Amino acid sequence: QVQLVESGGGLVQAGGSLRLSCAASGRTFSNAYMGWFRQAPGKERETVAVISWRGPVSYVPDSVKGRFTISRDNAKNTVYLQMNSLEAEDTAVYYCAARTLGHTEYGYWGQGTQITVSS
Repeated sequence: QVQLVESGGGLVQAGGSLRLSCAASGRTFSNAYMGWFRQAPGKERETVAVISWRGPVSYVPDSVKGRFTISRDNAKNTVYLQMNSLEAEDTAVYYCAARTLGHTEYGYWGQGTQITVSS
């Protein structure tokens, strides 16, 4: 059974940092696109960052550029999202997902982890 399990979320003060981890099991995702997404209350889910097997591909919201860094450790089948200088607007449930080669959609999703940034 394929699973993506996020961890590292929680409550943090504005200006603080968190690092999210997404551990995959059941298959390897070393050559898959991995993405971090988030959904704030009352808002649609948005892409935060995407990484290919070569490295970071994109950081979608301008607001996270320079503050968030996506990385991966294929030996551990794990993807990370380092988040610095957190802002109240970053409050959301964060999800990781995998898009395997030959597919246009992210077919594997984690259960999500809540991040709350207090101002």
